[in-house]
Amino acid sequence: MVLDAHDLGPLDARFKAVPVGAWGRDAAEFTATRPGLADLPTPLVTLDARALATNVATLRAWARDVGVDLAPHGKTTMAPAVWRAQLDAGALGLTVATGWQLTVALREGLDWVMAAYPVLDPGVLRWLAQPRTSRVLVWADDVATVAAMAPHVRGAAQPLDVLVELGGLGGRTGARSTAAAVEVARAVRATPGLRLAGVAGYEGAFAHDASPASLTVVRTYLHDLAGLHRRLLAEDLYPPVPGGVVVTAGGSAYFDAVADVLAGLHDPAGGVRVVVRAGAYVAHDDGFYRGITPVDRLDDAGPLRAAAHGWARVVSRPEPGLALADAGKRDLPFDEGLPEVQAVRRGGHADTTPLEGAEVTALNDQHAFVRFPPELDLRVGDVLRLGLSHPCTTFDKWGLLPVVDDALAPQPVLVDWVRTVFG
Repeated sequence: MVLDAHDLGPLDARFKAVPVGAWGRDAAEFTATRPGLADLPTPLVTLDARALATNVATLRAWARDVGVDLAPHGKTTMAPAVWRAQLDAGALGLTVATGWQLTVALREGLDWVMAAYPVLDPGVLRWLAQPRTSRVLVWADDVATVAAMAPHVRGAAQPLDVLVELGGLGGRTGARSTAAAVEVARAVRATPGLRLAGVAGYEGAFAHDASPASLTVVRTYLHDLAGLHRRLLAEDLYPPVPGGVVVTAGGSAYFDAVADVLAGLHDPAGGVRVVVRAGAYVAHDDGFYRGITPVDRLDDAGPLRAAAHGWARVVSRPEPGLALADAGKRDLPFDEGLPEVQAVRRGGHADTTPLEGAEVTALNDQHAFVRFPPELDLRVGDVLRLGLSHPCTTFDKWGLLPVVDDALAPQPVLVDWVRTVFG
């Protein structure tokens, strides 16, 4: 997997992951020296090259085996090099979450992009109305949404594909009933510059764990989504759609259920594609997704590995059993659980060895509070490896991420870099 090192040019202090000793050096040349973690600064988040490659291959193989397409959610990483790796592995296209993210993906030259979002920014809509070669799909869940889009796409060089989003009571966005969704579809069909191109939804809005009750709720919603698609077919509301009608669901928590319920609709030759939008799988995690990942419910799926890890240096031992490390909310995710202490590099340079019994109990902006029993004897200068929860709020804190060969090795080495684009 080739990422960004060869395109970065000289490294400098704009990126907090770049060590002082590398300022002014070409990124590819510096990386070729295979620096170790001791040569990189803290706080730090690294990506694991082996885990990234494994995760990309695992989800692509799963999608192929169950018979659906994959359009990974790009908001997880906002890293064009990672997007390219996913596409090179066979993904149909990319999903984004905002109008701005859509423009980033199109400027990167992607030729199939779905905005899982009602794009209403007039400037973006007028931009999309210009001649383009990429297929773009956007969502709408209300007749008012369609009306707001209409004046900006009238006279477009080609129609803008619109998917009707079905939601549900207590959910997020989405029409609250099949009847309401059908009215949206009729409005799209009647609006010049728009083309009804399928149905969409997000099952993760209705459940937050893998309990039998939650899985039942998810599956019921997915059956409703399939029913909406069949209703639109029965009423002959779909026009001819180049590239096929799209039925899409599937975040990173329940993509197995999506395949179980919807894969039977997948018929590219007949003009229908079922598209799964999972995105967090590419980095996975050591928290929320580790606990809910569908691969644990599948007999024949390969493993997903956490690809992102934090590294924090002990900078203070102000009282017994308490260490302060130099990574905080500006560096590490905390919205789906605090980082977990996994290992230690004594003095910041010794081999990485497992560490059990230490716990991150709080994060300030730039500090982690680490509690530990006396026998662990953490010292100023020790570097901790931290497992992280929720990749979507990990990548956004880093404009440039170092990629190591294997974060779980005794002495990981730098092999590449990943550039992110978060505006």
